[in-house]
Parts: sequence; structure tokens; C-alpha cells
Amino acid sequence: MTTQPAYVPGHHLLDGRTAVITAAAGAGIGGATARKFLEEGARIVIGDAHERRLRESAAALAEEFGADRVAALPCDVTDQEQVDALFALAAERHGRLDAVVNNAGLGGTADLVDMTDEQWAKVLDVTLNGTFRCTRTALRHFKDSATGGIVVNNASVIGWRAQRGQAHYAAAKAGVMALTRCAALEAADFGVRVNAVAPSLAMHPHLVKVTTPGLLAELTVREAFGRYAEPWEIANVIVFLASGYSSYMTGETVSVSSQRA
Repeated sequence: MTTQPAYVPGHHLLDGRTAVITAAAGAGIGGATARKFLEEGARIVIGDAHERRLRESAAALAEEFGADRVAALPCDVTDQEQVDALFALAAERHGRLDAVVNNAGLGGTADLVDMTDEQWAKVLDVTLNGTFRCTRTALRHFKDSATGGIVVNNASVIGWRAQRGQAHYAAAKAGVMALTRCAALEAADFGVRVNAVAPSLAMHPHLVKVTTPGLLAELTVREAFGRYAEPWEIANVIVFLASGYSSYMTGETVSVSSQRA
């Protein structure tokens, strides 16, 4: 197992930009992305379905980076009205929108023979349909404002690779990749880029606690570095896709993975 990498500080890659980030409360990829965007100079509007965690996360970030740079609103991405309200807050608070990170997703484990319609539909509605709703709203905003913009979706290597008990999640994430490709072709007409990241194994302490040791060991052994990714390592790639360094990229899904198979 390799040692943990050193945390990469900000380099002003997003100075002056405003971003909407969904599922951004807590210790996962969304929370790490919110912090990274602030470290890179952006203003953020964060949403999450978990209101208490959202309040706590927003308050902590506002205290550290300034209340003028952090806004938050509860947002369930299965509800278009809540999605619209989140985007409206960005326009109201900051007068502009430059980037959208669609991080909301829902997992679960069930073999197909045991999976219910409700289990299938819930994962698809949050993970794929939620990304569709937010991407559609973002593209409408960017097209109307004629200022360009960037969308980054959170997919998963499971969209490419099989894993038992994950048919619903894999189908949803494969759908996110396809949505990204198609949206990118359409959005290019008005100067907007749409890309995605596909992490393999990113964990944080709360997620480790609810993962069985056997499953965590099975997943970790597939990784070339012998460890799982820290959420901020995924957020670094999201920052890259939201920055000018990826100016020629659109419709791409970037694998953030060290998996050997």
C-alpha cells in the first residue's frame, strides 16, 4: 500500500467564477469539491437533500472562506422545482453562473433476482434523472445568458465495469456517461462544455464505517496503489474540468481510477 499523498493547495484556477454543486454536504466528493472550488477562488452555491448537514457544511465553509462566497439551499434533485430554486439562488446571490457540478447519486446493493421496481427506480431517479434535470437546467441558463459555461457530471467506473449487486447503479452511471456525450454535442453550439469524472473507489470515514471490512478489502485490492482515493483527489480532477486547462475537452468521461481490472 502506498502512502497517502500530500494535499494539493489551490492555484487560483477558478478565480471570480460562480459554481453550483449538488450533494455537497458532508465528507464525500461533493463536500471536497465545494472546498476545492473555494480554495481555487470560486464562489459556490451548494445544495443537498440533507438539510442539517447542508447547514453545518455551509456554515463551516462560510466561516473559513467568507459568507459572501458561500450560499446554500436544500435541494432534492428528483424535484425540478428545488433544482430551479438552487440555480435561481446562484443568479440572485452572485449575478452569474460559470460552472455546475452534478454530484448527486444514490447507491445500494441488490441482486437482480431480488431487486424491486422501487429499488431500481429510486437509484435511477436520483443518479440519472437527477443529473438530467440539473444538466437541462444548467444548459438552459447558459444558452439564455450567452456567457458560456461548464458542466461536470459525476459518473463511475461501474458504468463501464460489472459488479455484482450493482445493476441499477451501473445502469444509472452508464446513462450519465451517455447523457454527458449527447449534451456536449448540443451545448457546443452555444459555447458550453460538458464532461464527467468516473471514480473507482473513493471513500471517507463515514462511508468506511458502513462498509463491511470484507467488501472494502475486496474493492481495495483491485486498486494499483493498494488504497482507496481520498474525495479531494476526485475533486482535483473536477477542478481541472471546470478550469481553463481543459478548454478543448467536451463529451469526455475521465476515469479517476487506479484499478487493474
